[in-house]
Amino acid sequence: MSSDPWGRVDETGTVYVRTADGEQVVGSWAAGSPEEALAYFERKYEGLVVEIGLLEKRVQTTDLSAKDAQTAIDHLREQVDAHHAVGDLAALRERLDKLVKTVEARREERKAQRAKQSDEARKAKEDLVTEAEQLAQSDQWRAAGERLRALVDTWKGLPRLDRKSDDELWHRFSHARSAFSKRRKAHFAQLDAQREEARRTKERLVAEAEALSGSTDWGPTAARYRELMSEWKAAGRAQREHEDDLWNRFRGAQDVFFAARSSVFAERDAEQSENLKLKEELAEEAEKLLPISDLKSARAAFRSINERWEAIGHVPRDARPKVEGRMHAVERALQEAEETEWRRTNPEARARAEGLTGQLQAAVDKLRAQIEQARAQGNNAKADKLERELEGRQALLDQALKGLQEFGG
Repeated sequence: MSSDPWGRVDETGTVYVRTADGEQVVGSWAAGSPEEALAYFERKYEGLVVEIGLLEKRVQTTDLSAKDAQTAIDHLREQVDAHHAVGDLAALRERLDKLVKTVEARREERKAQRAKQSDEARKAKEDLVTEAEQLAQSDQWRAAGERLRALVDTWKGLPRLDRKSDDELWHRFSHARSAFSKRRKAHFAQLDAQREEARRTKERLVAEAEALSGSTDWGPTAARYRELMSEWKAAGRAQREHEDDLWNRFRGAQDVFFAARSSVFAERDAEQSENLKLKEELAEEAEKLLPISDLKSARAAFRSINERWEAIGHVPRDARPKVEGRMHAVERALQEAEETEWRRTNPEARARAEGLTGQLQAAVDKLRAQIEQARAQGNNAKADKLERELEGRQALLDQALKGLQEFGG
């Protein structure tokens, strides 16, 4: 008979393993010595130890599923419970029980992790849907379109939820993209229609601009070109392939007209500059008539100067007020001299002036007498009132006397 701390072999070759519940039969051995029998079943025990150790490592270090891990544990437990090995089977059961708890903990951990990932995925997809629905109302067609495409890629990278939730969120997401695409398509269709209308309008404006390019009716044509430019700006842009060509034709027609006008105006400006020199010389000649001493000869000289003035053409617009003002000043001086002469030599006017002066002098003398009387009677209020009236009459008298002096006396 042979034995060790965990097992023994009896005389019949039966091998036993010691457990807390007593000895259990491991098997029979007839091929060799009892020591060989124990060694054989001890090796079986070591094999179980190795397998359990490998399974423990797999559970700790790999993504072995809880289901597969439990299957492996059950398989090893069957072998341990079959008592076909000699060793501390209770220790192996304890390790397997501990491994079951580890697997269960991993299962709960992974379940919690999946739940967390699911919540995160749901939140992420809800955020994508919310942003997509906001973008569906955007008029930033290029930026919003690019962002929606990026959201699709992000969606594809997220884990799936339960089928109902995933389908509902995807329906909203897809609907938002479709709504944006529909609005964008309608916008560009309308834009195409507007650009086609702009093209037809600009074709008409170009035709008129080209027809006007040879006009020599400078003022009205230039004004019409300004109106055409306003209409051009109001028409909006045509299609890109037409816009530049239409603009070049439109601008080219204007350039032809304005180049011709500039050439004519340059000649006119040169002529008007020469006219200005001539009129300045005449203005200087007229100014030499001042001050007027001989009205008759001054009038004749100014008439001659004015006839030559009228024969000269236009001068530059900005210089016109100054040079004409010089002539008008001489003309006004002549008119004032004529009026003075007429008043001096008009007997009726002189008589009227003398009569008015006499009346005013009499009124002034009367008021002075009334003031003296009022003062003598102590009626100062009446005297003060009469003095104010006297001031007015005296002013009129002084003016009348001055006018009378112009008649030479």
